[in-house]
Amino acid sequence: MGRFRSHAELALWISIAAVAYFAAAEVGLRMALVGNQVTPLWPPTGVAVACLFLLGLRVWPGITLGALAANALLGPTLPAVVMIAAGNTAAPVVAYLLLKRVGFRSDFDSVRDALELVFLGALAAMLISATLGTVTLVVAGAIPAHGFWGTWSVWWTGDAMGVLLIAPLILVGTRLRIPKTLSPLRVVEAALLAVGTFVVAVSATVVSANLLFLVFPFLIWSAMRFHLAGALPCALIASIVAIVAVTHDFPAFTGLDLTTKMITLQAFNGSVALTALLHATITAQRDRARKTVDDTCAELARTLLMISEGRPLGGVVDMIRRVQSQHPPSDTA
Repeated sequence: MGRFRSHAELALWISIAAVAYFAAAEVGLRMALVGNQVTPLWPPTGVAVACLFLLGLRVWPGITLGALAANALLGPTLPAVVMIAAGNTAAPVVAYLLLKRVGFRSDFDSVRDALELVFLGALAAMLISATLGTVTLVVAGAIPAHGFWGTWSVWWTGDAMGVLLIAPLILVGTRLRIPKTLSPLRVVEAALLAVGTFVVAVSATVVSANLLFLVFPFLIWSAMRFHLAGALPCALIASIVAIVAVTHDFPAFTGLDLTTKMITLQAFNGSVALTALLHATITAQRDRARKTVDDTCAELARTLLMISEGRPLGGVVDMIRRVQSQHPPSDTA
């Protein structure tokens, strides 16, 4: 009975991963730039990486099923669909294995975690899906051979942006807890940041001059005030607005060829993702360090009070051990 229950639970999680991948794919395909299936932001990759971290490597068949279902509607041929689905499965799995190997922590405790996600999870692992997928499209005749590098660059950066923007948002969101005493001013501030990012991004794309850099103050503000929980949604809003502006040829991108559009768009998306991820992680790390110092000072103040009153100092040893565990000595000679 227990084995049946565990198999049923695994089947449920695999089904959830498949449905989540397919739903994210349907959203991503609305932003296709090359043909009808290569987009500058591919959310399913981020969903897949997040599922692997939340549910374990055992749910990888769900990624494959979701990729098969999404690509079956696009073609071009059944063998091509299978190969593309294989690449879409292998890339997140390799990203997961690489990140686990280097000790990546999905709660983003340090800048190291953010950099590992950028270089291993996004830039390195996504070479697999982009290369295999683009080669498959060329062999199947879906794109001409001379369009290989243009398609490959869109595919690679799209998968990478999915990892950088979607995966952290899901991983952080699952750990987010709403405080019991939530300040109305904080809620208003968060809403204004999200709305402000959207308004500024849209305004910057409907004029001929490229003013998208105006969203960065909102990203920095949200990172400082709300850490990843605030910075990542604002970054995603800015990226989606920029992608829609490119696909609909808004004035900021009018007259540019596809290559120039892609360079401009992905440079912006990459800068937005890195600014949100790194700035929020650094700010959170600083705030945790400051809280540790404040707690240690409070402990010392209580100890001094106990000494002045002549009370026993049994808690001093425990305090010292806590401080040492939070700040272990370095290994320098």
